[in-house]
This record gives sequence, C-alpha cells and structure tokens, in this order.
Amino acid sequence: MKAAETIRVAQRDGSPLRLEFATPHDLNEITDLWYNAFSPSMLPLWPDTPGVRQWWNEANGHDMRHNPKAKYLKVVDTTQNGRIVAYAKWSFETAKERGPRWPAWHPEMDGALMDRFLRHLETNRTTAVGDARKDFYLDMLATHTDYRKQGAARLLLEWGCEVGDEENAHIYIDASTDGQPVYRRFGFVSKNDPSIDAFEVAAMVRQPGWKAA
Repeated sequence: MKAAETIRVAQRDGSPLRLEFATPHDLNEITDLWYNAFSPSMLPLWPDTPGVRQWWNEANGHDMRHNPKAKYLKVVDTTQNGRIVAYAKWSFETAKERGPRWPAWHPEMDGALMDRFLRHLETNRTTAVGDARKDFYLDMLATHTDYRKQGAARLLLEWGCEVGDEENAHIYIDASTDGQPVYRRFGFVSKNDPSIDAFEVAAMVRQPGWKAA
C-alpha cells in the first residue's frame, strides 16, 4: 500500500499543526497524550501508574517496530518545538490478519475486566463490518484537550480515509461519545446504540469512497 507510506497533505495553510509519522522516540509523549485525552473514563481499564504507562510504551513500540501494517501518525505544533498534540494508530489489516490486539495485561490492570472489554470490542467490529471483504481499523485517535477543534483530528482522519478509499476498504472505529461528531463528518455511521452499549462505545463504520453531500 504505497499510500500508507507517504503523507500527501501534511499541513493546512495558516495552521501551525503538521502531520508526521511517529517514531519510537515519541512513545513517552504519546502515552502522556493518551492519558490526557481519555482520563478519567478509561482509568478503570488502564490505571495511571508507572507500570501501566510502561505497558503502553512497550505495546506501541512493538507495533511500531515489528508490524508494517500498523501506522502511527502524530500531529505536532510547529510553534511549540514540535509538541505532539494528537496521534493516531491505523491498522491496515483485518482482525484475523492482525491477531491479538494487545499483549498480556499488566498485573496492575483488572484482567477479567480487560478480557471482557476486548471481547466486546472484537464482537462489535465483527458485527459492524459484516461481510465486507476488507476492513481497516482506526485503532486509536487521541487529541490533547488543549488542541481540540483545531484541525488535528482532521489531518489524521483524512490521511487514513484516503488510504482506505484507495484500497477499497471499509474502516471501523470504536468511538467515544466525544469523538462521534468528528467521525460522522468523515462518513462514519454508528452500527449500534452507544447509550445502551455495555461500555458506551459506538461501533462506527465508513464505507470506501464516501463523499460529503
């Protein structure tokens, strides 16, 4: 997939935000950003401890180094010494091709709860994409609370949706309540009712080639 190896639109005119590929050097900052974006709602699953933070670094670092179909991108503020203000992990493979999404749980995490959460997400994805021949996964997208509604998520979404369109692939995401309006603008449609979902997650799918009306 040549489109997944390049960044065609890195920066919008007049914006200090620039899209780049993330590297292992960014792992600590990415983990900091994840906790900023998803606390306190996700703390029962991923407690904010040094050990669990290291678990995140190792999990993301492994995929960066060893999985060529997992692409990590970051949005940096060029006026703040390249501060990372948003990031995304795109998985350009089906769940079957990918295998386990995460490594073994850290001892400080509630293993039973995490198992139930993971099974729930995988079931949502299987149900939502149905018989689609090819489906990609927006595994993670996080924007720092100081930079929301400034175009960072747009850069990350435009890049991945373009790859999906070129590969004629559906794209799936487990969306948070706050993220759903952003994803709808890019053609993602909820396939469940998040208000009655066990973890309040919206299972959203975008069809290839979607264009805004």
